[in-house]
Amino acid sequence: MTSPLSPHPDAPSRAASDDPPFAWTADEIRRVGYRAIDLVAAHLTDLPGEPTFRPVPQALADAFRAEAPPAAGEGPDAVLDRFARDVAPYPFGNGHPRFFGWVNSPPAVMGVVGAALAAAMNPSVAGGNHAAVWVERQVTEWMKALLGFPADGMGLLVSGGSAAAITALAVARHRACARRGWDVRAEGLPLVVDGRPRHLLVYKSAEGHGCNQKAAELLGLGRANVREVPVDAALRMRPDALDAMLGADAAAGHAPVAVVASAGTVNTGAVDPLAAIADVCARRGVWLHVDGAYGAPAALLAGPSAPDGLPAEDCAALAALGRADSVAVDAHKWLYVPVDAGLVLVRDAGAMRDAFSLVPPYLRTDGNAHGVQGPPWLAEYGAEQTRPFRGLKVWMAMRHLGMEGYRALVARDVALARHWAARVRAEPEMELWEPQGLSIVCFRAAPEALDGPAVDALNRRVLRDVQLGGAGFLSSTVLGGRFWLRACVVNPRATAADVDAVLDAVLAAVRTAAGDARQDAATGVPQTDSGTAPSGGAGAGH
Repeated sequence: MTSPLSPHPDAPSRAASDDPPFAWTADEIRRVGYRAIDLVAAHLTDLPGEPTFRPVPQALADAFRAEAPPAAGEGPDAVLDRFARDVAPYPFGNGHPRFFGWVNSPPAVMGVVGAALAAAMNPSVAGGNHAAVWVERQVTEWMKALLGFPADGMGLLVSGGSAAAITALAVARHRACARRGWDVRAEGLPLVVDGRPRHLLVYKSAEGHGCNQKAAELLGLGRANVREVPVDAALRMRPDALDAMLGADAAAGHAPVAVVASAGTVNTGAVDPLAAIADVCARRGVWLHVDGAYGAPAALLAGPSAPDGLPAEDCAALAALGRADSVAVDAHKWLYVPVDAGLVLVRDAGAMRDAFSLVPPYLRTDGNAHGVQGPPWLAEYGAEQTRPFRGLKVWMAMRHLGMEGYRALVARDVALARHWAARVRAEPEMELWEPQGLSIVCFRAAPEALDGPAVDALNRRVLRDVQLGGAGFLSSTVLGGRFWLRACVVNPRATAADVDAVLDAVLAAVRTAAGDARQDAATGVPQTDSGTAPSGGAGAGH
């Protein structure tokens, strides 16, 4: 049996019809595949007994940087040995039941299986009449149903919320310009009306994710044209302030392109009042994009039959998701699908096609479902031409769990976050950010003996000690100008015991750090900022 490890020794003289170099037999694929599956199983099941996070040792990091590309190939077993030795022991941590850092879930096992099967098929899902196209279309139909989005809207799987924002705002920009008689695809920017350039404006709150500003910048709208809408005490966008800004800007001759609202901010889980914002946008004729990359699946809990409801204002907001012109959802966040698996839904399928298609309108076809071409090509609705088979892992995870399974898991995450918040409220020297939103809990140590910058320094040290101590993993954010610890529960592997263990580790770190701070204060030793891991604030997670 010819080995797949190297070309046949007389390959240069062999006829082209003979076995190609590096050919694999079915038996060898099975043998190596079984060993890979053993590594997957060990990784996913052994994690609870390992530290939540361990950094890559300096020597290994140096080796990664220094090693030259391999001149000669290695056998499959040697490659898997390297993975087991140098990669598997140092994961990001999100598969661990005590990981409560950024909005990064552990992978659904059926999603892992789907990712492997999709890689084996390896199609380009640009279009055509093959199974991957129909799987993606079915997934987007299911997501429209889940969010109450109109059936005649268009959906597209993308890499994540960042790509969804670029896609949606590109359509919004195209429509805003077309309404003013300007073909932005042909003429580019700036928009010119009556011989005078006009500012194209996007509106978001300070709590909105940074990927939406990045999208505006990449689309040539400019950072200066991203307007910041004020928020209320709960960090939700104020519809009255938005309405006033839109009116004033339109009166000044500017061109509002889109409002970006949030269905669950990554800072605190705040849900903007989407129904009222949708009313404002409809009245002003402005595109509404909802960033639901994290929080949109909470719509599963908004109905009266849900196992664990949300606050009434959040239920009302999430019920309005279907009124948006576009919505971003990350299946790789609160639907637990392996990265990457983002989704963008756009109400006006024709506008989406107009914004991206290179097929002239008079040549476009709805395709022949029974022919080679299949339905309209997905590549006509977005920026990617060669598109990966993202749909299979989403499709398999959704089929395995079902909507009832997802509803139970999302409700469980919310319940664990409420348990976390209740424990913080019960600790006299801890402070909870309220309102606590969706499955995010922001809290911090606030000992009476310390105040001001000393409290921030204490919490930075606590974060570092907990992250590097291995007992659990949190992230951080800044709220009201102060430093806060942040836990995000999107982890179906977690239990109340895991939440308690991580919070106990936090309290132990607080006691140690506070004692050192008091001793330093007594002896006149200045506090130093030891640094922290990246924040879990508005720039994280998409």
